[in-house]
Amino acid sequence: MSTINRTTVSDLRGAARLAVDATLGITTLVEKMHHTIQLVHPPLGASQAESTRGLTGLIYKTIRGTTRVIGKGLDAGLTPVAAFLPEGESTAGRNAWVSAINGVYGDHLERTANPLAIEMSFLHEGNFVDPEQPGNVVQDASCKVLLAIHGLCLNEQHWSRDGHHRIATAAEATGHTIIHLRYNSGRSIDTNGRRLAAMLETLLAHWPVPVTQLAIVGHSMGGLVARSATHHGAAAGHSWRSLLRQLFSLGTPHHGAPLERGGNRLDYVMELSPYVAPFTSLGKARSAGITDLRYGSITDVEQEFVPLPDDVQCFALAATLGKRRSLLAERLVGDGLVPLDSALGKHTDSSRTLALPKERQWVGYEMGHLELLGRPEVYSQLEKWLQ
Repeated sequence: MSTINRTTVSDLRGAARLAVDATLGITTLVEKMHHTIQLVHPPLGASQAESTRGLTGLIYKTIRGTTRVIGKGLDAGLTPVAAFLPEGESTAGRNAWVSAINGVYGDHLERTANPLAIEMSFLHEGNFVDPEQPGNVVQDASCKVLLAIHGLCLNEQHWSRDGHHRIATAAEATGHTIIHLRYNSGRSIDTNGRRLAAMLETLLAHWPVPVTQLAIVGHSMGGLVARSATHHGAAAGHSWRSLLRQLFSLGTPHHGAPLERGGNRLDYVMELSPYVAPFTSLGKARSAGITDLRYGSITDVEQEFVPLPDDVQCFALAATLGKRRSLLAERLVGDGLVPLDSALGKHTDSSRTLALPKERQWVGYEMGHLELLGRPEVYSQLEKWLQ
């Protein structure tokens, strides 16, 4: 039988805040629709949508005010309760849904100080690692460190597939100590990259033994976060950058994912109709992390091209659902989410193509995006390169 603990109460507070925010958002959407319908000749586009006035406006204002009062009352009532409860441990199921919520609304959670917002942290064998005292958790630390970074809406537990933790096995086989990164994948990639760069500087400076080399493996968005951290670490003159030897990307949308670009175009088309335009606010609620996947942005300047670091060996492992290479597989299908060309750093504009030698590219066929996390042939190749 489960026991109510601080984690449970914290989740309730976070969920209540999200429910309040959603109610306020829907109320505003309905009011904008109401205003548009009242117009005899509504103007084209979304920018003209306004609040209603008179008695109708008062009703909507009252609904929002009441919702805020209820939300603050719930939060104030739950906060002191937590002090009398045991800490409690998180479960794999809870971690999964919290990670998913952070992927979709993470920047909003952080901006509103929601308890569900994930703070960036390092983990080793399931335990949190204090960057200033890693020796408290990491036993028998190696001088070689492998950092694994998960993708959008995921967490470090998703590296374990079908009862196997193959990336940990590959790290052990090549003499690396593995460290996992858990982060709010709804924050912008630039923000996460800057934060990771600073945390790596602290972690490796306090590592139990002198570090001789660092390798980073990033799946999907994780590969972009790794590139962002590498870029910002070099710009800041961090010491850890001189230790970085290898950078691996698994199914990373280096030049973006068409799914996000399609969502952005749909928003634009919807805004042309005054009756549909208010609903674009729902689509635009997707996080900064997701919108960064439109073009694979790793800095705060959209579409800024940042080449791969020339002082680091960079590798790309990609997948396609097809049985063989083809124009359809490379440009459109890919692994179901990321086109093959994007995962391999190729671009129609040669000046934006990432300089990845053929011998540092690997393609898995009849393989999906998430399968890259668990297929043995992926880690067989990874292990060879780590050697």
